[in-house]
Amino acid sequence: MSGTPGDTGPVEDVALTRAAQAGDVSALALLLERHRPGMRAVAVSLLGATTDVDDVMQEAALVALRRIVDVRDPEAVGPWLRMVVRNSCRALLRASRRVEPVEEVPLPPDDAGPEQVLQSHALRDWIWEAVEALSPALRLPVVLRYFSTGITTYQQIAEACAVPVGTVRSRLSQARATLARTLSATAATAHEDVLRRTEASWQEAHETLAAAERGEFGRVVKDRYSPDVSLLTGGERLGGASFLLAGMDRDLSAGVRQRPVHVVAGRSLVVWEMELINPADDPDHCPPGVAWIMTLDGGRVDRVSLYHSPRPEVVSASPAV
Repeated sequence: MSGTPGDTGPVEDVALTRAAQAGDVSALALLLERHRPGMRAVAVSLLGATTDVDDVMQEAALVALRRIVDVRDPEAVGPWLRMVVRNSCRALLRASRRVEPVEEVPLPPDDAGPEQVLQSHALRDWIWEAVEALSPALRLPVVLRYFSTGITTYQQIAEACAVPVGTVRSRLSQARATLARTLSATAATAHEDVLRRTEASWQEAHETLAAAERGEFGRVVKDRYSPDVSLLTGGERLGGASFLLAGMDRDLSAGVRQRPVHVVAGRSLVVWEMELINPADDPDHCPPGVAWIMTLDGGRVDRVSLYHSPRPEVVSASPAV
């Protein structure tokens, strides 16, 4: 007797999952197709027969692309895919303020963050080629949503992109549909080595900060940035290269240091997520972190948007009764 669509063929699931984890694009496509009825049934049960179901299915496919390597038990890939759909639905409902907050799909239980998953994932180059094919307006929210570590909620992305939350949802929906078409069309083509580019960007981030501490940030800006580079925050332009240099000098003079904690590197968009380390005598000088969101033109940075992590909320003690 056959089981439900999401539970059939454990032997085939094991073979397809292991092949997908090894970078076999067609295996992943077959795996998603095998479990599509069960995944869609979960989405419909939570969202009803609405257009949101298609968005959630596309989001789940992208999550599977990035996290198929996290599946430790290939026989359980069906329940894992349905869990991905379930959590994507809950995140969508939460954003619409229709349910109380619940947890999103968790990261792997060990210390592997998205950058380690991306580096170990043989499908990474294929994914990034599709991301690069998106328009700039669609590319940025996708990169923040799926590849950053601290700018992943709709509200955070809206603040970083300086657009309403509704616009973020609309752009992500368009981007997912476009990615699905592009991934299908480029499955058999050669792709650039994203790992090498990411490693080079990590090195550049460290070199940039080291040069700044030596008083050589100006040389870095001259060598690697466009003469017309713009510095923005919250969508508002603060100034150009001189403002960028002055801001770095001001922070260093105040004793603030930065430490790279995550790097996302594309050909046209780079994100450096930094921990901000305040001086001991002024621990609240800066927020806990900042992301440098940089667009590139001809290999040179032409725009830097800063997104500061919010300060942790201070919970005041209840007055004694």
